Amino acid sequence: MSRSERSPLLLAGLLATAGAAHFAAPRPFDAIVPSGLPGRPRTWTYVSGAAELALAAGLALPRTRRTAALATAAFFVGVFPANVKMAADWRHRPTPQKAAAFGRLPLQVPLVLWARAVARGAEGRS
Repeated sequence: MSRSERSPLLLAGLLATAGAAHFAAPRPFDAIVPSGLPGRPRTWTYVSGAAELALAAGLALPRTRRTAALATAAFFVGVFPANVKMAADWRHRPTPQKAAAFGRLPLQVPLVLWARAVARGAEGRS
């Protein structure tokens, strides 16, 4: 399997793992839901987890890969405020935790670019 064939499946695996984690251990995700969102944090945790699982399924299937990849890029942009909240909330924690929280911020850029590359690779194949 070539790198271009593995890339969408690796991204799908990342999203499936993260999505499952939202249901298996929701409390850490609840804590980073921005307070400005309406409703309960747990609802947002489950909604975002379900979205990640749906995006993973879409990426795994060649027929839906391009659309799912574009939606994944938008999803990564959309969850950025949660990463900002986590960094702000964790700014007084011990250095390793603070570094992890702040390290997530620039990580969103390569994730968005990865999703866009998967969409480009899927053009004409769906």
